Amino acid sequence: MDGLRHFMQVFFDPVIIKKYWPQILDGLWVTLGLAVAIVVCGLVMGLLLACIRSAGIRPISLLIVVFADIWRALPPLVVVLIFYFGLPSVGVTLTAWMVLFLVLSLVLAAFAEEIFWAGIRAVEPGQWEAARATGMRSLTVLIWVVLPQAMRMSIPSLTNRSIAITKMTALGTVIGVPEILYQASSAQSFSGSATPLTLGALAYVVLFLPFVVMGRWLESSVNWRRR
Repeated sequence: MDGLRHFMQVFFDPVIIKKYWPQILDGLWVTLGLAVAIVVCGLVMGLLLACIRSAGIRPISLLIVVFADIWRALPPLVVVLIFYFGLPSVGVTLTAWMVLFLVLSLVLAAFAEEIFWAGIRAVEPGQWEAARATGMRSLTVLIWVVLPQAMRMSIPSLTNRSIAITKMTALGTVIGVPEILYQASSAQSFSGSATPLTLGALAYVVLFLPFVVMGRWLESSVNWRRR
């Protein structure tokens, strides 16, 4: 019982919870805003790049492939630090929020482009040919015939990747973005207790569990329609 009491005192101190939960809540809203902005921007950019790549213009396709490969290979934390501390030396100053948003959006766009491209390639070539035979232009075929199928096939991978990358908003703590981990770490330093970190972990669960459940539902819906 003494061990359990000590554990509860360290990780679930009610006095600390009462004092710091508003601070953690503020961080949750910052993280949520960042996550939504990153997902929307990253997926839209990835879709546009995949559509442009489908045009088959070799130099442009090569540039898109290079972009996707580089951003998928770079460690996001390193890029965040370079953008935040390095760009001001060449006259480009971005806020910490903007740096984190820009870097993670580009990372998600790189992964999303490859996922969308794989979905486009998975559509039977005969469907392109059949649609063109009816007089439809290539862009019309892409928008109305190919993309709906490609997007359905891409949903599971896109969902998993989006969740993984949006959780990287925790990297913002190294440049002062007041997201969940930053607020929890700051509260932990001032209180000398691990309870704020527990609050931070619970905030991440509250924030991202609905995304996980929604992703599972979307995957099940897509699989049901394939049967």
